Amino acid sequence: MPRVKKGKTALKRRRSVLSEAKGYRFGRSKKEKEAKQAVTRALSQSRAHRRRKKGDFRRLWQVKINAAVREHGMSYSKFIDALKKSEIMLDRKVLAEIAEHAPDTFSRIVKEVA
Repeated sequence: MPRVKKGKTALKRRRSVLSEAKGYRFGRSKKEKEAKQAVTRALSQSRAHRRRKKGDFRRLWQVKINAAVREHGMSYSKFIDALKKSEIMLDRKVLAEIAEHAPDTFSRIVKEVA
């Protein structure tokens, strides 16, 4: 039987998969099949983690706001409820930044709400 080499397209696909798998450990960076599996899994995980990151940040902001509000003798949930009732339209990201970097401003917001 004659010897058959890979064609241009197959080689290009192999090179691209292996270049995406650069830095992976063991056979996942050298063997075509393992590299393809690893790259596919990595891409799906990266998409999922991009979605999950939003929730992670929201939880972090809640923790920062809660810590700052507790110093003023109030709970997080009561503070958020009072914010909505007093129609102060600040989101959690901004509140967390203010609580962390400008505590005096945050204390004024808490006094206005309470």
